[in-house]
Amino acid sequence: MNFEVKISKKPIDYKKSIEILEKRVRDVFDGKKSELLWIVEYKSIYTGGIRSESSDLLDKKIKVIKTNRGGKHTYHGPGQKVVYFVLNLNKREKDVKKLIYNVEECIINILKEYKIKSFADKKNIGIWTNQKNNPLKIGAIGIRIKKWVAYHGFAINVSNNPNLYKGIVPCGIKDKGITTMKEMGVVKFDNINEIIKNNFLNTFHLKNS
Repeated sequence: MNFEVKISKKPIDYKKSIEILEKRVRDVFDGKKSELLWIVEYKSIYTGGIRSESSDLLDKKIKVIKTNRGGKHTYHGPGQKVVYFVLNLNKREKDVKKLIYNVEECIINILKEYKIKSFADKKNIGIWTNQKNNPLKIGAIGIRIKKWVAYHGFAINVSNNPNLYKGIVPCGIKDKGITTMKEMGVVKFDNINEIIKNNFLNTFHLKNS
């Protein structure tokens, strides 16, 4: 299958990126364009998924951009890698659980390359790592499926500021915190885009066109 990889080197506008993503979904479904992996970073923003609740917005001054991805409130900003994909499940297995499992394994394998042990939690979606026996979230997942084309994706906290999550209940999970690769002791992550790309392509058995 043809597959395109895009890596944005500068922070991009959130609403514009979602418009591009939505158009790509239509084009993939219509057979006009190939599937996509797109790695981006944003300036500081807060977004609310389709299951977001106003009670999870602790700081009412925060402006939240509504989005159609799965999940609740989250934060995006400098130092966090947001990894979008567009995958046509009409040409693959129409198995949402397997898709999410593969995304989880992809994130776990990315972190493993930096000697970070992480795991998925059946009760709380996302990827977690233990810090002094305290489970902290290091990777978020939010996916939408339209006409069996899966899109949106996941985010990995690389060196972003965890304090910026304090104004929200991240992903609606009240009793657990947030961490980053930097807080877990990683000092060099300039090759992160390449590691994300390679692990994603390997996980989904893809070749970059």
